Amino acid sequence: MSGLLEARELRKSYSRATPGSRRVEPDYATPVGIGRAGCSQERYGSGDAERLGYQTQKPKGLLERIIKSSCPDAGVVLDPFCGCGTTIAASQTLGRTWIGIDVTQTAIVVIKQRLQTTFPDGVEYEVVGEPKSLPDAEALAAQDAYQFQWWALGLVNARPYEKKKGADKGIDGRLYFHDEEDKTKTKQVILSVKSGKLQAGYVRDLRGVVDREKAAIGVLISLDPPTQLMRTEAASAGFYKSSWGDHPRIQILTVEELLAGKGVDYPHPGVNVTFKRAQRALPEPARQIALPVSSPQDSAAKTLVDIPRHSSEGKSPKKRR
Repeated sequence: MSGLLEARELRKSYSRATPGSRRVEPDYATPVGIGRAGCSQERYGSGDAERLGYQTQKPKGLLERIIKSSCPDAGVVLDPFCGCGTTIAASQTLGRTWIGIDVTQTAIVVIKQRLQTTFPDGVEYEVVGEPKSLPDAEALAAQDAYQFQWWALGLVNARPYEKKKGADKGIDGRLYFHDEEDKTKTKQVILSVKSGKLQAGYVRDLRGVVDREKAAIGVLISLDPPTQLMRTEAASAGFYKSSWGDHPRIQILTVEELLAGKGVDYPHPGVNVTFKRAQRALPEPARQIALPVSSPQDSAAKTLVDIPRHSSEGKSPKKRR
């Protein structure tokens, strides 16, 4: 395993100074500079291809330089506030073992997407602290309804609707896709997440939101199984037609179904544009070193050997002629 993601509830800790004692705080005001030399990028410009839309995102080149200078090859990188995963992506690119921790399920979803797009060959890692069964999901819903909502949206790779609490207008998340040759025509899937007792009116409300937003499809994600009346109401909405077939315009998915691998039925193969795609990691160029020659007469014809940074064990390096 090369990585570990953890969703952890952060709790504030307080310390009391004894009477007459003086509390010493770290000197955070003293600036510590790392300079510009050797750093490929210190700040983002508008429209930078690396940006993922995360407000506190740092340049990957900056994090790579910090890791190279402070963490040995066999070391472990820990980011306890990993956000959109720039430190994790930089650590993975440099071949370091990493641990990332964040308090929100939204960050975990963004990092999963980033690892998938940045490293198409796959990354082996484990996620700790998010529900993996129906009882786990029920416990999260009872503890924090909003964290449950963000986690449920992550099961279908949806983007949470950016809103203030209590003002969602019937929208909890969205999926965006292209299903036409004209890539400027972006279609959307509206998602609504319910963790409490279901009501038949939820399906009618979702159908109204889909019509109002001119969305292609609406999806209701629920913790409890829907009633037959709700399924009948959903079926009456008809289908959205695309080159990939017919897709129910109103769909109801339970958390149990999502955990079992079922997903939203929409035209998404290769055209899902919900999240901005992170740049793929490029391998570092091979280094060339000169091997010693057997005799002085051969000194004018030294052999160069390519040493790939991520060469497989047991394979001999290729010689250049």
